[in-house]
Amino acid sequence: MKILVTEKISEKGLKVLQESGAKVDIKMKPPREELLSIIAEYDAMVVRSYTKVDEELFSYAKNLKVVGRAGNGVDNIHMPSATKKGVIVVNTPDANSVSAAELTVGHMLAISRKIPQAHQAMKKHHWDNHGYIGTELYKKKLGIVGLGRIGALVATRMQAFEMEVSAYDPYIADSRFEKFGVEKKETLEELIKEVDFVTVHTPKTKETAGMIGKNELMKAKKGIKVINCARGGIINEEDLTWAIQQGIVEAAGIDVLKDEPDTTSPLFDVENVTLTPHIGAGTVEAQDKVGVGVAHEVLGALRGEMVTNAVNMPTLMRQELDQVQSSLRLGEILGKFYYQMSKEPVDRLEIIYRGETVHMETQMITLAILKGLMEPVVQEKVNYVNAKLLAKSRGIEVIESQQSEDDRYLNFIQLKIYAKDKCFTIGGTVFGKKELRIAEVNGFVFDVVPTPYMLIAKNIDQPGMIGKIGTNLGEHHINIATMQVSRNVQGEKAMMVLTIDSEPTEEDLKMIQEVPGILNVQLVRL
Repeated sequence: MKILVTEKISEKGLKVLQESGAKVDIKMKPPREELLSIIAEYDAMVVRSYTKVDEELFSYAKNLKVVGRAGNGVDNIHMPSATKKGVIVVNTPDANSVSAAELTVGHMLAISRKIPQAHQAMKKHHWDNHGYIGTELYKKKLGIVGLGRIGALVATRMQAFEMEVSAYDPYIADSRFEKFGVEKKETLEELIKEVDFVTVHTPKTKETAGMIGKNELMKAKKGIKVINCARGGIINEEDLTWAIQQGIVEAAGIDVLKDEPDTTSPLFDVENVTLTPHIGAGTVEAQDKVGVGVAHEVLGALRGEMVTNAVNMPTLMRQELDQVQSSLRLGEILGKFYYQMSKEPVDRLEIIYRGETVHMETQMITLAILKGLMEPVVQEKVNYVNAKLLAKSRGIEVIESQQSEDDRYLNFIQLKIYAKDKCFTIGGTVFGKKELRIAEVNGFVFDVVPTPYMLIAKNIDQPGMIGKIGTNLGEHHINIATMQVSRNVQGEKAMMVLTIDSEPTEEDLKMIQEVPGILNVQLVRL
């Protein structure tokens, strides 16, 4: 494995990468042309916010499997291209949360007590203890835009100052507002017209870019103080400058700018603005957590493990991952059966989750099923990132449903795969925590442990069929590990599922197919 690191991460993080056995190349902020010329060599790259991992770069990155963002925001990474190419993008959203929240508090204190201005005067040997009258935070109203990890940390810290905290976040459940004792505002306008301070803690997206501009600031409470330690461009810098000059905004604390590094923003020339150069994660503790965290995420993704901080696929907490791991393996195995037993292109896939499975993260299990289904028939590498996109590109309709109970099993996953006028079904369950079972194939009931090589034979239900199959395989030196036979009506059709120790040749399969009474036989490789 080769990993390219283009921006600074902590020594502890580099050590984790290097001790993994991977070849780690460190090229700090390489020129664009150099980066494009070498990126095809690498399986993974680690960046911060400077390196532009855009559509063009992905077109050169023939072997890239993982992009690790040391930090939180991923607006410098072109997510549609990453997803299309099956490149997993991972970040470390929690690693710098405390540091970013504390910097936000620092900016609030700095602009309310005019600390930077007083400091500059003192450095010029000018003593004036009457010229820097500020305001208390006590009993003031704080508005938070975005009640995610950092927003919630800011809320709890400012409640310790006895501020009255409200928040606007249309994507957060009411229970989270209640959990943190924060008043919910239904609109940004409702929030901004009431509060004394407003701080933003949202990712930068098409929806949030420029979300606080002249229209919003004109509706703000006169004398409001504005803080942005999230992402540059969420607050329009020109409009904020105007609002300060008009006396609408009293002061601002800004750690991030739209274009970085930047020393030309109009905010540089405004007296009541405290500026810092994007240092939200600039603590020893955060740097260590970010570096080590992104290293483990990148290595885990390269090893094919489920990672907890993938940006372009559903993520699971460690406890959830442990719970669902066996169901993910089962789902992928069930998906692999279809195209090894049928050549018809799929029109519709119905996934029915029953029993305890409904309480799991079924969205992730669906991705596992699609991964298994698509792998045999597409040239692209298939993973949890692009499986859904590849299925959609082939016109496959995916429908999920849930049933709280199953008649036979505590948990059950069933696939109904429709192709033209035919329907293929397969189902499975997990016994205990890790014991996988194939429980049903096209209406025939089984209890089979999946193995690397399996034969599925459909036959006429008549005496001697088991012996014929066994004799035939023995003559071809293929050992049977297990064999199960299932029928629904005596004397009609039956199905055998055999697990075998070695892979049969095409000639072996042809000979089995010619056994009298065998209707068809298929090899399934798992």
